Amino acid sequence: MRRHLAAATVALGFLWIISCRVSETVKIGSKAFTESVILGELASQLAGIASPNVVHLKALGGTRILWDALVKGDIDMYPEYTGTLSEEIFAGKNIHGEGEIAGALARYDIKMSISLGFDDSYALGMKETLARQLNITSISDLRRHPELHFGFSNEFMDRRDGWAGLSRFYHLPQGSVAGLEHQLAYRALESGVIAVTDLYTTDADILYYHLKVLNDDEHFFPVYTAVLLYRADLQQRAPQAVKAFLRLQGRISQDAMIRMNGRTKLEGLSPGSVAAEFLDRNFSIRPEVENRRLFARLFLRTKEHVFLVSISLLAAILISVPLGVLAFLYETPGQVVLASVGIIQTIPSLALIVFMIPLLGIGNVPAIVALFAYSLLPIVRSTHSGLKDIPLPIRESAETLGLPRLACLRLVELPIASRSILSGIKTSAVINVGTATLGALIGAGGYGQPILTGIRLNDLELILEGAVPAALLALLVQGLFDLLEIVMVPKGLRVKAEG
Repeated sequence: MRRHLAAATVALGFLWIISCRVSETVKIGSKAFTESVILGELASQLAGIASPNVVHLKALGGTRILWDALVKGDIDMYPEYTGTLSEEIFAGKNIHGEGEIAGALARYDIKMSISLGFDDSYALGMKETLARQLNITSISDLRRHPELHFGFSNEFMDRRDGWAGLSRFYHLPQGSVAGLEHQLAYRALESGVIAVTDLYTTDADILYYHLKVLNDDEHFFPVYTAVLLYRADLQQRAPQAVKAFLRLQGRISQDAMIRMNGRTKLEGLSPGSVAAEFLDRNFSIRPEVENRRLFARLFLRTKEHVFLVSISLLAAILISVPLGVLAFLYETPGQVVLASVGIIQTIPSLALIVFMIPLLGIGNVPAIVALFAYSLLPIVRSTHSGLKDIPLPIRESAETLGLPRLACLRLVELPIASRSILSGIKTSAVINVGTATLGALIGAGGYGQPILTGIRLNDLELILEGAVPAALLALLVQGLFDLLEIVMVPKGLRVKAEG
């Protein structure tokens, strides 16, 4: 008992030290599109010169994820747009204009910078050739073409200032409207799968794909002025960092933002390098940009991915095997257990990870908890079925020998069921490796980071940089469990199964 208490005290002290160190860190977030990542890089590089503990949590997801993280304190700052604040965050409250927005933000202890110098508004766009062919120049012209297929980014589909509001405002009749990832929409336009998508007016892709930006002739979209949102207490915790990133106010023109987007999305430069170029040219500051070689990147992502998988899988094993035994020993509670883990498995993995954010914030913890939940069913089911499928004569023989119930379970039934149990653990581990790539959406890192970045930048090499190691890790895990089976499963059972 004393040893356990001492270990617990050391662990709590270690966690307290870590939490203190984390609280001193300035955490800058960005949304999952290129411009937001570039703005996050600009802010973090400026702040990093003034303060040593600045981290940029890149491409965390959509507006709500970033906003909730800022309010909870999981991040300290992120780039945003005034139109998004008035139409999405404060939807239905009739809050417009920078003064009203700043007042509303103050109630959450959030501050807002003045304009960074440019607007990045929503717009609708289509291929120039198709627009000329159909004589479409404005959004209202779309009313004449109900046959057209539309494809919008998933966030635009659900926003008040997105498709739902736009279609009602313009009385658009189109029925074929799909949600998809923003960067994939450009490729869908190029291939003719869709005819119209949502654009950001600073997108470099507009020129690259020869798109026609449709005139918002009835003025639906609000003004989306780029600003920085940050926690009010950050001015006390890291005043130099705040002073540093606020130097961006009024310094980024529309053309400059379009050029930076183009340098990243069309020329293949990293957002960090593009941000460093801008700071060098406009502030005479030359931040050190960390450009890891491929091996170093793979090592880091592998370490992050293995951490997510191993912690969640170990926790699942410790919980699932006893639950499987419980389901075997007690039929009624067992049915409840099996039904419960089955229901969890039906929840889409992305939704499950997002559900964890309000409870646990962003980063490793919600990703691990979601992966843990997803790992339960295969192990619980395999444990239950492995024990249940043991032939009755074997159980009767153990009872005849006078073994108590728990001794029979430990010495006879669990060893016989070990092959089935290990099979469930192996299945869970392989699924876990693939599902863990979604952890990158909430800042947990891993192989999902290059995959998501590659999709956003239309870079096949980056996608493969994450997808190939993830597949190899899954094969490695399967091979390790095959070896483990040789060690753990009694030889007689293995021989019988092979025969």
